[in-house]
Amino acid sequence: MSKEKTTRVTIDADDLRSEIRDKSVKVLDIRKEEDYKQGHIPGAINLPLASLLADDSPEKVLQYAQSFGIGDETSVVVYDDTFGALASRVAWTLEYIGHENVSLLGITFSTWKRLGLEINTESPSTSKTNHSLKLQPQILATSDYLVPAKEKGAVLVDNRERLNFLEQHIPGAINIPYKMLASGQNILRPKEDLKRLMQNRNISSNSEIITYCGSVGTLSGLGYYALKSIGLDNVKLYVRSFKEWKSLEKPIEKQQDANYWDLSAE
Repeated sequence: MSKEKTTRVTIDADDLRSEIRDKSVKVLDIRKEEDYKQGHIPGAINLPLASLLADDSPEKVLQYAQSFGIGDETSVVVYDDTFGALASRVAWTLEYIGHENVSLLGITFSTWKRLGLEINTESPSTSKTNHSLKLQPQILATSDYLVPAKEKGAVLVDNRERLNFLEQHIPGAINIPYKMLASGQNILRPKEDLKRLMQNRNISSNSEIITYCGSVGTLSGLGYYALKSIGLDNVKLYVRSFKEWKSLEKPIEKQQDANYWDLSAE
């Protein structure tokens, strides 16, 4: 595998608590508003994923960031209660508009509570700030990009459940179900485990890798950050994923001879 970058993909609970005390971080809670109001990590700002997906244009995402007081250099940590997938989609979207300092909380909110860590019900006040817009097209894949990229040797990773993959997928894709990315109470496996997983799939460290899932890029967002966590730089997210691919009536591949054994992705 390639040399790991210094970018922090995940942050553990203790480090986040320290940064919250130091007021050196903005924390985004991606859960529904009613769940957020019942209790959240102290200081967290609520940005339900549904609100973001209603309009995830760069201009709208920039408005969110500025209204939350997120400037270019602000450290941002995103969490959810859905094994990191929803948080991954929001983190990637911030990264796409040019925000570099964004990380995922390494555990879900339920785990945070189960560990007996602090929660409260207060909504923090925020002061609007400025954030520049520097789009990062190198982390985005579109439907038109996939075929020429595959022809040049790009690896296409389908992060959906194994059965969904066997029924139909983008031609040439390999399957790494999102459930294989986590371990224990952490949203991502240890780096050495993830490296072995990728090596077992013959994914080379210098490959271009494109992740996709069913519709909006959540499961594949987690796949994107799993790859980033082991130092792979040339990774893109096909945000509109298989739903768009199918609606465009592009070629679809099926596993014609799938049997029980094929349901195991290990």
